[in-house]
Amino acid sequence: MAQGESVTGPAAAAAKFTFHHLPNRTFSFLENRETRELLTKWSMNGRISAQAFRYDQYFQSYQKDDFVLAFFQDPNVTSHLKFLSGSSGQWTTMGTNVKKIEAREIPCTHLSMSLFDRLHEENIVKESGYISKCLDEYVGDFAVSDELRKVLLLEDSEKYEIFSPSDREEFLFLLFKHLCLGGAVCQFEDSVDPYLEMTKSMYKELLSVQKDPETKQINIISSVFKVSAYDENGLCYPSPKPHEQTFAYLIVDPLKRHVLVLYHCFGGGIF
Repeated sequence: MAQGESVTGPAAAAAKFTFHHLPNRTFSFLENRETRELLTKWSMNGRISAQAFRYDQYFQSYQKDDFVLAFFQDPNVTSHLKFLSGSSGQWTTMGTNVKKIEAREIPCTHLSMSLFDRLHEENIVKESGYISKCLDEYVGDFAVSDELRKVLLLEDSEKYEIFSPSDREEFLFLLFKHLCLGGAVCQFEDSVDPYLEMTKSMYKELLSVQKDPETKQINIISSVFKVSAYDENGLCYPSPKPHEQTFAYLIVDPLKRHVLVLYHCFGGGIF
């Protein structure tokens, strides 16, 4: 199991957290016509969702296991948390008793998009934004037909190491990679700009920041956890069928006491 990831069961739920659904919270990257068109083109529209919940108790990140387990066991969550059913292919809510969870803290330290400057520096992306092409090959479900997907997916590629292991763990990088890879019938962009713009807008909307009164520096105050939940039959959320592009992130704002859930299930249909 990866460092920082843990599994916990009912015995760990000593610290009781309670949650409430916030149905009126909207997300512009899901509502805006232009971004919806991009998500449709990338085969993600109708398979990606964002929801908001409020919690009542003080939370610190070391409590993540108790917090996430309580989240998945709270009836106010299970009656509203949406996911795509593997059997029906339709949106449904949690109708199962979660026995344990996995929660891995995802670092989110970047306050700009400068992480991706090296795509230009390494000629993966031209000055115009055009993505350099390469000979087609396949990595699992993904067609690799350009240098961008090469650097995202092929560990033995010449320029894979321009992003370090710690770079690749960052929430900003993960969002970018998820958007670039898309769904099962993704139509790839010729330019990197739509991926970067969408990544930036999602990142800004999902995370909360605060200015340090002494240093005047802006700091990200949200905690991000990549989560999975298990019932008596095994993995049940985000899907019983694991896939790199099937994911769920909990983004916790400790000031507002809000939990945002970013979810996507890999597939080709739009519902």
